[in-house]
Amino acid sequence: MSTPFYVSPEQLMKDRADFARKGIARGRSVVAVQYADGVLFVSENPSQALHKVSEIYDRIAFAAVGRYNEFENLRIAGVRLADMRGYAYDRRDVTGRGLANAYAQTLGTIFSSGGEKPYEVELFVAEIGDKAASDQIYRLTYDGQVADEHGYAVMGGAAEAVTAHLKEHYRSGAALEEALKTAVAALGHTETEDRVIAVDDLEVAVLDRTRIQPRKFSRLAPARLEVLLGGRGETSPSQVHPDPEPPAADPEPPVAPPMS
Repeated sequence: MSTPFYVSPEQLMKDRADFARKGIARGRSVVAVQYADGVLFVSENPSQALHKVSEIYDRIAFAAVGRYNEFENLRIAGVRLADMRGYAYDRRDVTGRGLANAYAQTLGTIFSSGGEKPYEVELFVAEIGDKAASDQIYRLTYDGQVADEHGYAVMGGAAEAVTAHLKEHYRSGAALEEALKTAVAALGHTETEDRVIAVDDLEVAVLDRTRIQPRKFSRLAPARLEVLLGGRGETSPSQVHPDPEPPAADPEPPVAPPMS
């Protein structure tokens, strides 16, 4: 009988973590930004059918990067858990923290088990309160770790470059229009150039506390994005070179004196 191949637990966990990180980095980034009236989610997603950002419950939203089939299963499980808890107890008992803890347990169990590959996903779970100070954004990694984010957060793709741009340009308490422009500019920022992302390639949603309906989640259609992002890519007045001065007009010929 042959001796089974041995891999140390440290090396095994490192290999699984590297595998998951590489899969997540291949996707496009998702940005979550707190603004004056709620939480904004922006992602570059050309698909109109496969969403990265979705609603979980009245005041709770879900965003993800990585393998679509894996985070879609997590989204559906979160919706079912929220519906069951809200029906069995009270709608106020469904919280973003509770859902984040449930996701953390699931992802941590899958990552540490040796029977299946780790999930190649990262998640945002966001919940808005009655005031901006009560808003919460939780970031969950492939191994079940949970981080409480403030202001803004980025996951997937070129996360470092996007985060660096947001760190420089983000302003707390900004209006929706300003926050959207900042997030879209950050998604288009790279180490070599700044891209202008087409409106049709953007997936944008908000948790808006000013909505009258109990459900605060709303998607921003391309028509509204065109209005909010109007003027992108136009040359600013400071960059416009003044036209050269027109040549001086030819002097008028002298008028001959009248003949006597």
